[in-house]
Amino acid sequence: MNGTAVADSGDGGALSDRADGPGDGGAPLPGRDDVVAMLASYGDRPAAAVRERIDSLELAWLIHQVEQRYGVAIDLDDDALARMATVTDAVEVLREVMAASAHE
Repeated sequence: MNGTAVADSGDGGALSDRADGPGDGGAPLPGRDDVVAMLASYGDRPAAAVRERIDSLELAWLIHQVEQRYGVAIDLDDDALARMATVTDAVEVLREVMAASAHE
């Protein structure tokens, strides 16, 4: 899926929809559509032009955008960063990290 555009997952899965934070009515967690929109804002491109594979500059941009949009500081270790090679992976890692930080 390296060169495949990912604007609309169309699967209706949990990662496609924005979900509320865990339990306490916290800030919403980013969904796939949110991540694609933030990546699309890098280079001012349409969401349909966002590819599944994320390069290092896109990843840095995405983390910055998440911090700005959700008002959080994200501290990712090397393992978490390495896991964020695709849009799907980025959504999963961001949701894990943000949900865990909401419980601290």
